[in-house]
Amino acid sequence: MTATCISVDHVARVEGHGDIRVVIENGEVTTCEMAVVEPARLFESMVVGRSFEEVPYIASRVCGICSASHVVTDIRAIEAVFGVAVTDRTEALRELLVYGSYLQNHATHLFVFAAPDFLGHKSVFPLADTNPDLLERALGLKALGNELCTLVGGRSIHPITAVVGGFTHEIEAAEYRRLAEAMDASRAFALASVDLFRDFDTIALETAGDMLAMVAPGAYPVCTSDTACFVRAGYEFAAAAVEEEIEEYPQGSSAAFLARARRTGAPYMTAALARVNASWDALCKDARYAAAKAGLRPPEYNPFANNIAQAVELVDVLDRCAALCRRLADDEFSGTSAPVPFAARAGVGTGFTEAPRGALFHRLELDGDGRVRRASILTPTAQNIANLEADMRQLAEKMVGEGYDGALIRLEIEKLVRAYDPCLSCSVH
Repeated sequence: MTATCISVDHVARVEGHGDIRVVIENGEVTTCEMAVVEPARLFESMVVGRSFEEVPYIASRVCGICSASHVVTDIRAIEAVFGVAVTDRTEALRELLVYGSYLQNHATHLFVFAAPDFLGHKSVFPLADTNPDLLERALGLKALGNELCTLVGGRSIHPITAVVGGFTHEIEAAEYRRLAEAMDASRAFALASVDLFRDFDTIALETAGDMLAMVAPGAYPVCTSDTACFVRAGYEFAAAAVEEEIEEYPQGSSAAFLARARRTGAPYMTAALARVNASWDALCKDARYAAAKAGLRPPEYNPFANNIAQAVELVDVLDRCAALCRRLADDEFSGTSAPVPFAARAGVGTGFTEAPRGALFHRLELDGDGRVRRASILTPTAQNIANLEADMRQLAEKMVGEGYDGALIRLEIEKLVRAYDPCLSCSVH
């Protein structure tokens, strides 16, 4: 019997700690695991008994990159319980806050984590020597995301100005206009990034799983809809029904729960690629053109294409943020961003947003004083792991069948894991 064991302890260039184990015996893949090895962080238990006012700030600590998304998601869950309807201006500011984390995350993932795979480097540091301008401009895009989060949310991570019903602070019109100009100035680099990742060679692969994303008629929503869609299966469901539609389950090899669609039993991917598949027609013109030029058109089910989808979203986000900032500066949104009045009451509410890495759900049960009785958080990476494992197996089987050696199989599996842009720390929230 001939056997090959591919083991990667602590996969490099991802958020958090995870191990890969693939065993190939007599030309057959017998084991394929993506094991999350971090201990449980217990955020769902941590917030029990806490006042609703504290919960968003605690929940934001689940992730330093996606903290804005956790805050907005938690606030939306609380508002669903209290029956709070916010103004259009508040909705616009929340979009800006979430988009700031997109710029932070996508720029980091694409150029610090993913690009070295395709440029023959083991880390980003050689890139600083071989193409310092590329890295500098990428980090500049991340810095723009940091600035957007700081000006809208009060700080670059763990925002403090977003509260139930609105915002406690808002910048002046001149600052919005300056941000809009900065977005415009970054667009050329974002467009070039799509071309860069288009030219990288990837293995032809089609995930067998589904894709999940937020949807809304005529929109590319990230925090303004309560409707989720399984793209391949072709059905939608309300965020409030998330526990009836998505099943979390344990697997012995991983500290994180895995997820699957209850109706079909299928694993699924939630990420930029899922959003592009679900809402292609609503991408901004420049982003849609860049995607088409790069060969990214729905249906696209190669998980490696998530890198290109993130680059396309950079173009889309810059266009949207520039427009939002100018409209905010010109006072085109109804209402103010000051918190609207509300009263605490008992009930269950679900918050839903598209974090940079995919769909994020927070479900809260509050008592009459607004204290948490029960909390449930469903992060993008926890939803992705089952589908990632299935894709890893499919990739390994394809490469074994085509005669690739173990070293190349290992490299491509690591590239696939990074293409998913996992946050393994989030998965054990």
